[in-house]
Amino acid sequence: MSYVEPGGSWRPFWLVAGVLGLLGVLDRVLPGPDVPPLLWLVAVVAVLGIAAAVCLAARRAWTVRVDPGGPDGALSVGRERVALADVDAAHLRAVRRGAAGVDAGAPVLGGGWSVPRGRTGLPLRLADGRTVLVPTCDPAALGTALLAAVPARATSQPAHPDAPDGRPGRRGTLGP
Repeated sequence: MSYVEPGGSWRPFWLVAGVLGLLGVLDRVLPGPDVPPLLWLVAVVAVLGIAAAVCLAARRAWTVRVDPGGPDGALSVGRERVALADVDAAHLRAVRRGAAGVDAGAPVLGGGWSVPRGRTGLPLRLADGRTVLVPTCDPAALGTALLAAVPARATSQPAHPDAPDGRPGRRGTLGP
């Protein structure tokens, strides 16, 4: 089951195009001096070019994909990839139940300092013990797709020798 969530839409581009079209109509209809056609051409190309670049950049940087195909199945956000074999399924189930969360300062997949506006960070624990945030508009659907794609095993975490029950993450960093 493959899952794709686009990182952005073309709605801002079409809104800007609509506003420019409305301004062009108003320029023709209202009395007074008209704006020179060359100025209109430069404005439309520059403004629509910037709007298209922003929309395209958002789609490339924040598109979330779960591709379980083959042995190298991966979760990707933009250019960053995480092997599905490295995702801790038990932690993901605990997050869905509300029994687990995210470590403070966890990095956001895809880059950036924080989760983009309008998205929620789905916490994932990886095989090396790190927790990362996956920016998503629909954490329930992404979680379902990940659980369906992640190899069925209890945890990807190795037994921790200092933890009383052999599992990492039971003790805080400031003591017992």
